[in-house]
Amino acid sequence: MFKTVISLFLICTALIVKAQHPPVFPAMTSDSVFVKVANLNITLVKYSYKPNGIRFLVVHDNEDTGVKAGFDYIRWSGGELIDCQYGGVRDYNFTYMDDQYRIDPNAIYTEVGVNTRLKKDAYSSNEVEKAILNAGKQIVDFYDPKSTGYFLTLHNNADGGFGISSYLPGYDLASTADSVYINFQMDNDDLLYVTEPKLFSTLKKANVNVILQSKFVSNDGSLSVYAMQNNIPYINVEVQHGHQDENLRLIELAIAALKEHGLVKKE
Repeated sequence: MFKTVISLFLICTALIVKAQHPPVFPAMTSDSVFVKVANLNITLVKYSYKPNGIRFLVVHDNEDTGVKAGFDYIRWSGGELIDCQYGGVRDYNFTYMDDQYRIDPNAIYTEVGVNTRLKKDAYSSNEVEKAILNAGKQIVDFYDPKSTGYFLTLHNNADGGFGISSYLPGYDLASTADSVYINFQMDNDDLLYVTEPKLFSTLKKANVNVILQSKFVSNDGSLSVYAMQNNIPYINVEVQHGHQDENLRLIELAIAALKEHGLVKKE
């Protein structure tokens, strides 16, 4: 029943579905992978131009500033960007057997994360949790960190709701962070988040807001936790919606840090 009712499948094509974000210049190409969880259709679109070892991942479908900044980088320097498209919203929302489900797509990469963060009725199907976990696996496989040597993600946030100060002692995310460096001349909402001490040190020297994830971070199913569990360097560029120029600046600093430590594998 799992295979027939909740299916996850891959179809690589560039022709079946029109991408939500069309290639921004003629030389940019795209191909797609399709994942289906119950009645939720997810399209993973990979945009490419002069692949050079740089690959971005955008997991939330309502965070387009990151997509645009990634495109800006690719236009001038080359690279690839994988964009997860499922309706222009933040969370996965779907129905299975007349029950409603909701989960953040940055909570689907570990079994513990899916089990604890899936919003559901009192009784939920194990098939649903397996399907969501498999969806996370498909995203990781399509990004293929073995070929890049790292995860480089792009996230956006709202003004004042979440920022670098959220990780300071006494605040909500303090237990998530091992170390925090703040440049008080920057917007509180614009920051980088890493799992490697050497990346933290390099970005601290660059005088930008940066957080080093704690080795004792709770297993919330996020990609950064998955990356740490699997010894894959992870770096996230997080800026406020609309801060496209700052997004591009932090992208360039993130990539420079990855290259400085030999983490970018040239294609």
